[in-house]
Amino acid sequence: MEPDHLSQIGTLWSIVNRAGGPEDEDVTAARQRLLQRYGGAVKRYLLGALRDAEAADELTQEFALRFMAGKYKGVDRERGKFRAFIKGVLAHLIADHFRRLKSEPRPVALNNEEVSDAHGDPADADPLFVENWRQALLARAWQTLADSEAESGQPFHTVLRLRADQPDLRSAQMAELASTRLGRPVSAESFRQTLHRARDRFADLLLDEVAQTLGDSVDDDLEQELIDLNLLTYCQDALRRRAAAKDSGR
Repeated sequence: MEPDHLSQIGTLWSIVNRAGGPEDEDVTAARQRLLQRYGGAVKRYLLGALRDAEAADELTQEFALRFMAGKYKGVDRERGKFRAFIKGVLAHLIADHFRRLKSEPRPVALNNEEVSDAHGDPADADPLFVENWRQALLARAWQTLADSEAESGQPFHTVLRLRADQPDLRSAQMAELASTRLGRPVSAESFRQTLHRARDRFADLLLDEVAQTLGDSVDDDLEQELIDLNLLTYCQDALRRRAAAKDSGR
């Protein structure tokens, strides 16, 4: 059975480092979920970098096949962020693609040297990659919020989506829209309270998504990663709650 959440199958880095040996259904499912989470960001970046839809599709498939086969191993999770690792891998794929255009086709190496220099945070210097990664994290948080609403019945996704789509409407007008969308009366006060809780929930989910992409230095790097991805404004209060919860658990 496929795990419900990445935390049930280990960290991102443990999945990346798991390669070889007998087939493991949990690891295969974990890799599939990682591709679902970040495959869109990978493809959009390759399309923007190459300006060639066919080549972008080809490299996206190549990346997915190698990732699913566990070829990207030997990575030290203490040395970098998951997005820097992905960006480093893609940089190698792109470089090999252009080399193939200038010479006879040759296979790309599938050993550890392929990603040995993927920790220098090349992603930080690439606005296109950073923005695609940022959008992937936001999309995941939105999807998780929607899934949570479907399970719990708490209309956090509906309310927050309405506010995001109609930022200039007053609370009374938003309450009318929410009433129509939810099929039950919603007062302006109730809408404001639910919106506040929805924002907190979204921020917590987004913070979790970002934290999942960091290695063992998550406690030291989380705030800086939020700054680098221009997500701190979403997560400032969630970051304080996380720190307070950690302190209270000591």
